Amino acid sequence: MAGLYFEEFYVGQVFEHAMSRTVTEMDNVLFSTLTLNPQPLHLDEEFAKQTEFGQRLVNSIFTLGLVIGMTVGETTLGTTIANLGMDKVAFPKPVFHGDTIRARSIVRGVRASKSRPDAGVVEIEHQGINQRGELVATCLRSAFMKRKPA
Repeated sequence: MAGLYFEEFYVGQVFEHAMSRTVTEMDNVLFSTLTLNPQPLHLDEEFAKQTEFGQRLVNSIFTLGLVIGMTVGETTLGTTIANLGMDKVAFPKPVFHGDTIRARSIVRGVRASKSRPDAGVVEIEHQGINQRGELVATCLRSAFMKRKPA
């Protein structure tokens, strides 16, 4: 599905994204090592057993990237100019190996660009939800979006 143009977004619009994905040990270990994050909470099972979680946690930046990635097809695929920023990033619950994540997006703001008549800014709250219905990640993404061609 192609992304939406600026004019197709409205405040309060909700997307319940159909795609979901089970997070694997490989995802977590590979992402953590590729990004040079040696945190034993992600990589060392014996270390993690001694923590309050009792097991390794999935790298939160992987979780955020996964959640946003799940939303692209229905929101910004091919119609975004750039991400302007991500604000209010939070991880209310941990993600563990074997958790299945799905995404929801809620449009929180829409405003025309003052400097570019061919674009506008859309603020989208992305939410990651696990198989138990718990919110595991959230962020407010500001996307610089194309307007429909004339």
